[in-house]
Amino acid sequence: MTETRCGFVALIGEPNAGKSTLMNRIVGAKVSIVTHKVQTTRARIRGIAIKDQTQIVFVDTPGLFRTRRNLDKAMVAAAWAGAADGDITVLLIEAHRGVTEGVKMILEGLKERVSEKTRLVLAINKIDKVKADQLLALTQELNEAFDFAKTFMISAEKGHGVDALTGYLAENLPKGPWLYPEDQIADVPMRMIASEITREKLMLRLHQELPYFLTVETENWDNRKDGTVRIDQVIYVTRDGHKGITLGPRGQTIKAVSMAARAELKEIIGTEVHLFLQVKVRPKWEQEAERFTEMGLDFSDTKG
Repeated sequence: MTETRCGFVALIGEPNAGKSTLMNRIVGAKVSIVTHKVQTTRARIRGIAIKDQTQIVFVDTPGLFRTRRNLDKAMVAAAWAGAADGDITVLLIEAHRGVTEGVKMILEGLKERVSEKTRLVLAINKIDKVKADQLLALTQELNEAFDFAKTFMISAEKGHGVDALTGYLAENLPKGPWLYPEDQIADVPMRMIASEITREKLMLRLHQELPYFLTVETENWDNRKDGTVRIDQVIYVTRDGHKGITLGPRGQTIKAVSMAARAELKEIIGTEVHLFLQVKVRPKWEQEAERFTEMGLDFSDTKG
């Protein structure tokens, strides 16, 4: 029998660099939410892909950025922990943005925090947005700044170069047995995926800063005798005004969010879904350890 391989690949980069899009494309299913807004991913979401005889366990980390709030600190701590734990760490850079101050900060962080045993790979994403000579110059600049094991030029959205990157990852992960069943695509509870799907729909409907001041929790999951699923979720916001915006005029916004989330959940679960959403005002939810645990984050990372 051909020897199997299995290992962890951490995807890191600035917010909106395309980490979730890349992981979802390689896994072949949506396991991490994607929107045009930055800081979409909050927890370390593990997606699982199989390439030939290799099981690749992706860790889609929150974007790395300068922190202000408790939630920011916990998200960034989760991202660095993901980078440190990976057998291979892939740094995604947006081609059209180049070496920003945020990228420089990440490169310095990699030198300080990531073990020498971790193989570091550079993936320059969104290559369709720049010309070839700019790509070559950016590749040279980044490889002079850091000793990457390999550089790939990709478009996570369109799929260009992704097969080559996936093949490289599969060939360079350690030999060993697979950690998950062949048909499993994510290592997070379905309750968390359901919460994330609803949060994605909220982020797509709402504007400005509001999406960053809300969180969604799945309070109840009931597999009914008739084969359908009832899901009860609570959307926590920090102000009464935010509650009104989330509900929308005559409840139209929350109704649209519920319909969109329910349709996607039905597709993922493969059965009819009854989704019930409540909006509650909780002014200090960002200071409650329980809220962070629900998101898969460590509240202790907010200290200091």
